[in-house]
Amino acid sequence: MLRPATPPDEAQRLQALRDLLVLDTEPEEQFDAITAFCATAFRVPIALVSLIDADRQWFKSRTGLDACETGRDISFCGHAILQDEPLIVPDALADSRFSDNPLVTGDPKIRFYAGMPLRLSSGHRIGTLCLIDRKPRRLEPEELELLRDLARLVVRELEARPPGADAA
Repeated sequence: MLRPATPPDEAQRLQALRDLLVLDTEPEEQFDAITAFCATAFRVPIALVSLIDADRQWFKSRTGLDACETGRDISFCGHAILQDEPLIVPDALADSRFSDNPLVTGDPKIRFYAGMPLRLSSGHRIGTLCLIDRKPRRLEPEELELLRDLARLVVRELEARPPGADAA
C-alpha cells in the first residue's frame, strides 16, 4: 500500500480547511443532496464529501457508508488532493498503490474509486467529492465532467457557508 504524500502547501492547506469551520459539524442538506444525487446518477453504492485533515479524512456528507472518518494514511482521497485532475482507480485490486489497502481488502471493499479534488478559490485542495463502487468500472467523459461540476458546487457551498453554520 502506498501512503498518500503530503502536499507541499500542507500548513496553508490545513489552515484553509480549518478556516471553513466545517470539520466535525452536523450533516447539512445541501451536501447530503449532492452525495445522494451522485449515488443515483453514477449508479454507485457510496458517494462522499471527504475533507482531508492532518491525520484523517472526515466525511462532511456520506451516502452508503456508516463510517464518519478513516485514517488519512489509508485514504484514497489523500492521494486525490495531490493533483487538480480527478483520481480514477478503475480496479483497486489491480492497482499496486491500493491492492493491499484495508479499505480494499476489508470493508467497504473498494474496487472502483473516482475522486474529484475540492479546490478552494485560494487554490488549496482540501478534500474530494468521491464515488466508490465494490466492482471495477470506468467513467465516461461526460460523467467525469458532471463529477467536476458537482465538485465545484460543493466548493461553492463550503465557501458560502456562514462560519460554524451546521444544521442543528
